[in-house]
Amino acid sequence: MTSSNGSDRTGRDGFAPDGLTKEQQLHQYQVRPEDEFLTTNQGVRVPHTDDSLKAGERGPTLMEDFHFREKITHFDHERIPERVVHARGSGAHGYFQVYEPMTEYTSASFLQNPDKKTPVFVRFSTVLGSRGSADTVRDVRGFATKFYTDEGVFDLVGNNMPVFFIQDAIKFPDIIHAGKPEPHNEIPQAATAHDTFWDFISLLPESMHVIMWALSDRAIPRSFRMMEGFGVHTFRFVNAQGKSRFVKFHWKPLLGVHSLVWDEAQQLAGKEPDYHRRDLWEAIQQGDYPEWEFGVQILEQEDEFKFPFDLLDATKIWPEELVPVRRIGKMTLNRNPENFFAETEQVAFHVGHLVPGIDVTDDPLLQGRLFSYLDTQLLRLGGPNFAEIPINRSVVPVRNNQRDGFHRTQIDHGRTAYYPNTLGLGCPALAPAADGAYVHYPEPVEGVKLRRRAEKFKDYFSQARLFYNSLSEPEQRHLIDAARFELGRVESPVVRQRMVALFDLVDRELATRIAERIGVQPPTGDGVEIRDAAGEVLRRVRIDPQPGVWVDASPALSQMNTPKGSIKSRRVALLLAPGFDAAQFQATRAALQAGGAHPDVISIGLGVVRGADGTPVPVDKSSQVAASAIYDAVCVPGGARHVAALAELDEVQRFLTEAFKHGKPIGVVGEAAELLPPGVEGPGVVIGDSDVDAFTTEFVAAIGEHRFPQREGARGGIGGRRRG
Repeated sequence: MTSSNGSDRTGRDGFAPDGLTKEQQLHQYQVRPEDEFLTTNQGVRVPHTDDSLKAGERGPTLMEDFHFREKITHFDHERIPERVVHARGSGAHGYFQVYEPMTEYTSASFLQNPDKKTPVFVRFSTVLGSRGSADTVRDVRGFATKFYTDEGVFDLVGNNMPVFFIQDAIKFPDIIHAGKPEPHNEIPQAATAHDTFWDFISLLPESMHVIMWALSDRAIPRSFRMMEGFGVHTFRFVNAQGKSRFVKFHWKPLLGVHSLVWDEAQQLAGKEPDYHRRDLWEAIQQGDYPEWEFGVQILEQEDEFKFPFDLLDATKIWPEELVPVRRIGKMTLNRNPENFFAETEQVAFHVGHLVPGIDVTDDPLLQGRLFSYLDTQLLRLGGPNFAEIPINRSVVPVRNNQRDGFHRTQIDHGRTAYYPNTLGLGCPALAPAADGAYVHYPEPVEGVKLRRRAEKFKDYFSQARLFYNSLSEPEQRHLIDAARFELGRVESPVVRQRMVALFDLVDRELATRIAERIGVQPPTGDGVEIRDAAGEVLRRVRIDPQPGVWVDASPALSQMNTPKGSIKSRRVALLLAPGFDAAQFQATRAALQAGGAHPDVISIGLGVVRGADGTPVPVDKSSQVAASAIYDAVCVPGGARHVAALAELDEVQRFLTEAFKHGKPIGVVGEAAELLPPGVEGPGVVIGDSDVDAFTTEFVAAIGEHRFPQREGARGGIGGRRRG
């Protein structure tokens, strides 16, 4: 179809109306104050904005001061309701490119042409905390992607964990109410270590799989850039011939999957509560563009009942060893938002924003989200016209008969706002499937109305056990410590005992080790009989491994198997004082920068610090501001006078001790070895001599390993004690 001037307005080529890309589309709405006068909201220039209009210098303020009233009124109404969940978030712009046409599986246009760059906006978030909470709390992370495709907007609204707490959306208010701060005192903020959460979980065995994930290192990612994303639900791919296949969506970070350790996460919550937000912003600003490969697991319709788990159960994964992840494209984030509120805060995601070739399934959690995500925007963004907010606008024309409502910005022409019509020449007209119309997959549906779940949904523990079995020994240890911490803050011994009984149905040793530190009885014999909400006795289910059907462990679930070796975008602290060995410093800094890392010079104060030969080096942070928790590694070059000065600083000893405690690489050269506290030795502690090249090679390799969990049992290691 064409516009009145005859130009093509279909926009089905990946561009916005009038040929604009998404970035150009947003640019139309950006306001820059440079070289402009201050005005009121009505465009009237303002000569004075420091004093209100008064009757005399000391007299009352006059009601006629329209500038004052407008300014204060707008300020009083600046806040909008924060999201009920995922309130704390960070976002970025980028693009997606498919590797090869996916025509065999889906008709979705953005998955066909490898030369096409589809604009995206991604929002990462925590789930429970308020907008002002810390980034590094233990929580599920949201990973929502808005694709501005040439067929309309497609939203993939997922998390950094592939499973969820509940199987049916009707329980969503309950799980969130239980996890949020307790209503009588609004404590704790952004934390699940309290009674109401664990009381609910102890009565909801379907949550045990995701609980294992939430207690694991996955719940405290090192960076948004270093965490996986999952669509969680089972969707459908539908090709042009109408053939349907089941699909699960994955994001695989090219930097690998890496996490913080718990003590480090707690420190960052106090010292750098914006740690993840700042990390994402600075990475993009510095050109370290975050990248993820887009993966799909695809199952044929006839394999729907092949496995011991139900494909429609959002608390279950498809083990990658059974259904491999095929990487079909890559997403790159390369631009920070211009304005946090206008873009990151006002972006509205909805699992029902679909494009031809992608459809939903009967997953009962997904079905509920199809209602809830649309409904929540009506309150948060002030009505049904939230799609007209620039960040939410499609890059293809929107033509329909919806009218009016708060904040309507589109000016519709003509007399008709209904279909069918003749006065408007039948426009906007219905599109046939051949012209890109969305056609729902014609899935046969029949059944009796009832409130009941399918039988396979009732296996609550097999996949929780699969996840635990798949973890390395240090990862299992971290999970146990996390459970001890969380349940150790639960006041009710009854709740703690019930949770141990549930953990026992996952793994006896796991339950025993948790019980040892939380003041309840460890399981014995056949364990404690507990029942689900329907009154059925919960039992430990054992599934025998079968080729192509079930496995006891999935190596893909362990972060120990993540890609390593790269130091790109890693932050390294270089501790300097006057008199440092300039040659050692320069060689180390050059090696780090060559690998893509970002070294920061830390010294006693800001300004310039000079080497033994007088070489001046600008200081990035003072030792009073910097902390080991902010960095991935620490290095101290040699130089007698410089080492003597650092030895006098408590911050330096604390810096090195904490870096060791958190399993981070430590590099010292020459005299700097004297600064190492007692017990700081072993894997990842690199001590150099006069051969600086050999030192930098070994130190860079150590940073590429990320952490050294084998140090955890050593004096000063993670947790500072041997594990029981």
